[in-house]
Amino acid sequence: MDRIKFAVVGCGHIGKRHINVVLEEENAKLTAICDIDPKQLQLVQNLEDSVKCFQDFEKMLKEGDIDIVCICTPHGLHAEMSMMAAEYKKHILVEKPMALSSSEGMKMIECAEKNKVKLYVVKQNRYNTPIYLTNEALKKRRLGKVFMVQCNVMWNRNQDYYEQSSWRGKKSSEGGALFTQVSHFLDLLVWWFGEIEEARTLVETLNHEIEIEDCGVSALKFKNGSLGSIFWTNCVYNSNFEGSITILGEKGTIKIGGQYLNEIEFWDVQSYPLPLDIDFEDKPNSYGSYQGSSSNHNKLVHDLALQIIQDRKGVVEGEEGLRSIEAIEKIYMHTRMQ
Repeated sequence: MDRIKFAVVGCGHIGKRHINVVLEEENAKLTAICDIDPKQLQLVQNLEDSVKCFQDFEKMLKEGDIDIVCICTPHGLHAEMSMMAAEYKKHILVEKPMALSSSEGMKMIECAEKNKVKLYVVKQNRYNTPIYLTNEALKKRRLGKVFMVQCNVMWNRNQDYYEQSSWRGKKSSEGGALFTQVSHFLDLLVWWFGEIEEARTLVETLNHEIEIEDCGVSALKFKNGSLGSIFWTNCVYNSNFEGSITILGEKGTIKIGGQYLNEIEFWDVQSYPLPLDIDFEDKPNSYGSYQGSSSNHNKLVHDLALQIIQDRKGVVEGEEGLRSIEAIEKIYMHTRMQ
């Protein structure tokens, strides 16, 4: 079959990441990019003459030769732009968070179904080697009953990070740190342990001039009965410190750690040793003054292109992506973030 034709809207840090990944994917072809800022369009390099540049999103949808649109704009625009793409019969790959509320997420899913297109959500950390190994152990029930899980997201985002873009740090357009820095972690927790049935949460803004929180702690109870906790902050001095998930089970203990869930820091599972000679290739994206999460967008786009060609399942779709939004709402419930 012909290569899958991709368009990217939003040419900031993550949009440029999507553009470069699509350009390198043999089963994909970049046909259009869009940003309201012409300077951002000019910063995109190594484009073929066939790639059309737009400043108007709807014009791109009307005139572009597109199979799927990557939505890489600020959080508050994801729902509206995804639904507009669906109305123009384009498949959608939306960056995290898919929306800033579960009600918006449901509208996105319904709009995609109505227009008979697919809505995919970026969850690139599911392609991390430590995540794959842990998922296999959990699927095979090698840890037995899981008692507790602890998630730590201890990162650095300085004031300059929030001042780089007008939408960052604002409740209406960013939502909160859980949406930006923690949503991938929550995706994994609800994937493995089910929905959050109860959450008791404290949040504060201690080190930035922003509307949203920069520190939070929450005690959780999951659908499968496991207890958990999340500790998150953007206030770590100087640089990112840790992004980890520790699982305590009846027959084993696993800690996925490093700064971005890119290392196995501890593995002690009964009769299920960690395989030897593993290539931990997951590396963070660098965005100048800070680093983002592991750079496995290339694996996701490769999987997605083949999925469309082969008409199969694989990449996270709307209903699965919605679960992390529902988890965030549950954690923020009854805090000042609501």
